[in-house]
Amino acid sequence: MTEFDAIVVGSGPNGLAAAVTLARSGLRVQVLERNAQAGGGARTMPLTLPGFQHDVCSAVHPLALASEFFRAFGLEQRVGFAIPEASFGQPLDRERGAVAYRSLERTAQELGRDGRAYARLLGPLARRADAVAEFTGAPLLPVPRHPLALARFGLTALEQGSPLWNVRFREDAAPALLAGAMAHAILPMPGLGTAGAGLSLTSYAHARGWPIPIGGTQAITDAMIDDLVAHGGSVETGVEVTSLDELPPSKAVLLDVTTRALLRLAGDRVPTGYRRALERFRYGNGVAKVDFALSDPVPWADARLREAGTVHVGGTRADIARAENEVARGRHPEAPYVLVSQPTVFDPSRAPEGRHTLWAYTHVPAGSRLDRTEAVVAQIERFAPGFRDTILAAASMDAVEVEEHNPNYIGGDISAGEASFGQLLARPVISTDPWRTPVPGVYLCSASASPGPGVHGMVGWRAALSALRHEFGVREAPALAP
Repeated sequence: MTEFDAIVVGSGPNGLAAAVTLARSGLRVQVLERNAQAGGGARTMPLTLPGFQHDVCSAVHPLALASEFFRAFGLEQRVGFAIPEASFGQPLDRERGAVAYRSLERTAQELGRDGRAYARLLGPLARRADAVAEFTGAPLLPVPRHPLALARFGLTALEQGSPLWNVRFREDAAPALLAGAMAHAILPMPGLGTAGAGLSLTSYAHARGWPIPIGGTQAITDAMIDDLVAHGGSVETGVEVTSLDELPPSKAVLLDVTTRALLRLAGDRVPTGYRRALERFRYGNGVAKVDFALSDPVPWADARLREAGTVHVGGTRADIARAENEVARGRHPEAPYVLVSQPTVFDPSRAPEGRHTLWAYTHVPAGSRLDRTEAVVAQIERFAPGFRDTILAAASMDAVEVEEHNPNYIGGDISAGEASFGQLLARPVISTDPWRTPVPGVYLCSASASPGPGVHGMVGWRAALSALRHEFGVREAPALAP
């Protein structure tokens, strides 16, 4: 008799989603985590000054309310969320900016001459946001449900991923809004990968909003651990697994690790063909992260941005594309794209009274050792004069330190593998069941597998469902609701 039915290596959102799903099916599950704190990229820690709580990686969660797994899990009933009316904003020069509100109508009204074109582009996707979340949260093979929504999404992505991406616009605010969301993909622009990411994220912004968990991203991790433990599972931290041979006996092993780590852990058990396929899997460029403790909120020149949950700093669409394409060429742009969130505007519990935290990262070439604190400060100051004077303390990580903090982020790649169109099709291989490896009983449940990056739990959920079918003969998904 085995001590456990299933072992999960890694306690990021996907690893925990897998563990919860297996435990809800009545299995004995253990999660092993190398760090002293569970959560992977979904952790909250005091990184700057006492009393200031900062999200280690993920801070704002567009998929928390859209993910099929989290909706089944009832995350919104378990975790308190602030959902800003202004999902995200984009500062432009001359004290101008643009804001993507949850209300598409209000967004279009404020975009002036391009408002109607923007609404025509995003309206059909926002109205079908749940369908967008479903087919972007599944492997591209076989063809997902909702073919009409998929076709509309694909045609829109073809437009916005090509040099024709500005053809419907006359001014710079609307395309800048889209470019800010697209740049999340850390890919050259324009391109299908960036267009797909930006359109899905923007459709969620206008449908359910971009929620911020009260107390920090750790609240999402804690909710999943609480459910796991309540159903007989366990999490053991401070355990680094270097080989599958070190694991206690079990019928299934689910790995919330990169493809490189899978090859290292499984060793000679991996068949030659599958090994070669994983060795071809590419990792993308990385991030350099900076966390700030502030005396006051960021003094954005456009006051509307002070109510936005996320701000994409970088100027016009052309400015952002230029910066992202510089990174793709292995350079550090002088005027970088910076992704910013100030959660304490909506959740004052994360800092001493009257003080604020600021979360920021910028894109850099993979493996960069450059500290980008000054570049980030200068770029925010450009659109928020006086920002520098609000800084009480800062803590930064270069791309290598980001990987040291979380080995799944190879070279600082927080997507655990380049999120290009080709690698979303083959993630990590082309298959209707990409989570099941040819190593008996071993499954890949990290963002290196379909559907890829994001705090959505979908990879872990789908990997667990595959393991239930193949290892335990269970074909019905378990109930996950509270």
